[in-house]
Amino acid sequence: LQITGLIFGGVGMVGTLAATAMPQWRVSAYVDGNIVVFETIWEGLWMDCISQLGLRLQCKFYDSVLALPPPLEAFRALMCMAVGLAIVSFLMAIVGVKYTQHSKEGHQGVSIFILAAGIAFLLTGTLVLIPVSWTGGSIVRDFYDPEVPAPLKRELGAALFVGWGSSALLLAAGAMYCHF
Repeated sequence: LQITGLIFGGVGMVGTLAATAMPQWRVSAYVDGNIVVFETIWEGLWMDCISQLGLRLQCKFYDSVLALPPPLEAFRALMCMAVGLAIVSFLMAIVGVKYTQHSKEGHQGVSIFILAAGIAFLLTGTLVLIPVSWTGGSIVRDFYDPEVPAPLKRELGAALFVGWGSSALLLAAGAMYCHF
């Protein structure tokens, strides 16, 4: 169970890092009858990208942190905290698993490392779940809102699915370690 939790936590940590770095949080949607598409727009936490005919990709980092909308600033902060906490919790889990295998008589030290890693994994999974779900909810809400013009409608990007998957793995790893 400890090794499975360590694998889930490691994959969740890598997924959290990938979801934070990926520009595909919000992807342009094609809701009109026009099926000939020349550009695909990706919006992420750090940059916007435009793919032209699937051949040329141009990405541009956001110019100013001060010009970003407040939700995007908060999502950046939450995801950066989640990446840091995921690394710390993964290292605590490694120490806990190694300490369990090398020490047979002292179970109190083992349970402290494992329990701390479990709580950290649960907190990390929650930190990832908040911005990913909030962004997904706002995309769905705007997609079905008739007041939003068709060129401004977006679809769920791949980074959101990576974030949901890594959040599930982190929460599962935290539940496994808190079970001890």
